[in-house]
Amino acid sequence: MPASDSKGCIIRRSEFAFSSFDWGRVAEPVGPAMGAELVKLNVVEVAPNAVWRLGWAFEEENTVVVLEGSGHGDVTGERFALERKSSLYSPTGRTLELTAGEAGMTAYVWRTKLQGGEKLGTAPKISGALSDDDVQLRGFSGLGEGPAEGQGAVMNFVFWPGTGSARLCLHCGMQEPGQTFNVHIHPESEEAFIAVEGLGQLYMDDQWNDVTAGDVLFAPPGVPHGARKPATDEQGEQGATFITCGGPTPFDPALYRAAGVSADVK
Repeated sequence: MPASDSKGCIIRRSEFAFSSFDWGRVAEPVGPAMGAELVKLNVVEVAPNAVWRLGWAFEEENTVVVLEGSGHGDVTGERFALERKSSLYSPTGRTLELTAGEAGMTAYVWRTKLQGGEKLGTAPKISGALSDDDVQLRGFSGLGEGPAEGQGAVMNFVFWPGTGSARLCLHCGMQEPGQTFNVHIHPESEEAFIAVEGLGQLYMDDQWNDVTAGDVLFAPPGVPHGARKPATDEQGEQGATFITCGGPTPFDPALYRAAGVSADVK
């Protein structure tokens, strides 16, 4: 199992510890058991045609990304079709349900409790996809912690203060061969993000680590982390885009300043 200290770690999908229920099973690779205080990351595997329910979540907000399968999601009466790389945002005071289709559904769910004093969005965006590219951070070269490496990657802002998220955010990194989302830190935020598609590398423990879809990175405040797609794979081929998603909790305004947009909650 990965180390569970304040230095952060990469948790392989094969290492998740699941608990089984009549609707499917759930694991919590990021949470209090490994020292996380600000964010939880649940992996929810919903059996074919079954329903996973999260009741009224007062003083808590949640984001969802579908890694595998399809079905639909309900956020207090609003229903959305879900497929691979679909996403949902469930604001505080709303219920959340995931209903799997014939092939089942695997979803990653980020959860955080409001601390008090956060501005709440007036009409938050509820449904999205990792491909949402209305607002992007392009050519990211870090936040001043060190020299940039390689070409800068692109990050889509799916849920963020500009869409009405009070505390959580969901960003999607698109690393083409030879591109890097440069190593950086968040002074006051915990970062939990996942590999979604393609083969790539995540920076943790002062080195680059090979990862595959479903693997998780957890970085406490002040711990350097990043993502990259090497120019060539082990066979010397360029390979496909390496896609990651997640985000710092609470959201880090420095990322939005780097993109030239406001970090105010709308």
